[in-house]
Amino acid sequence: MEIFRSNERTTAAWKNGGGITREVAVGPPGAGIDNFTWRVSLADVSRSGPFSIFNGIDRTITLVDGPGMKLVVDGVPHEIYPYEPFTFSGDAVAECILPGSPIVDFNVMVRRSRATAQVRMVRDRVPIQPSYGDCVLAIPLTGSAVLQQADVTLQRLDAALLLDGSQDTIDVTGVTAVVTLTAAPTSPTFD
Repeated sequence: MEIFRSNERTTAAWKNGGGITREVAVGPPGAGIDNFTWRVSLADVSRSGPFSIFNGIDRTITLVDGPGMKLVVDGVPHEIYPYEPFTFSGDAVAECILPGSPIVDFNVMVRRSRATAQVRMVRDRVPIQPSYGDCVLAIPLTGSAVLQQADVTLQRLDAALLLDGSQDTIDVTGVTAVVTLTAAPTSPTFD
């Protein structure tokens, strides 16, 4: 298990230069924006504007803070509400429209030739048991979460990464995103 504390993250400019992001975790470790298999981050969005294009990437976005936003993907508008994951292709032309104040969103990106991601919101106690070849990232978006067997408390926006073969039970106060990352059949498993 790896723990990623929110106060240890650094910020980086978006690919298109329109905002900032804080990387939560990336696979493989140390991978950059052009060679990751999967990447999880938080982004500060202060104004409406276009999203960066990420060819070959599938994206899931979840609103964490703020009143909401509209995401127009290839000309089709979608209302994005807090704690409701929305998945779309990084190849698509996407634009964010903010109805009011700035927002923070939670992003999961996977290179579709190498991995898939399932993002679910958890509000109670659940077991976390990555299957062979999977890894699971848990991050409280509100409140906190306790990994029972590891005796680790995650405060808001801290994260824990569990690799295959590990297991724990997470006890959630608030809303925690649980992201299951699965290697594509043609890719090696995550180490």
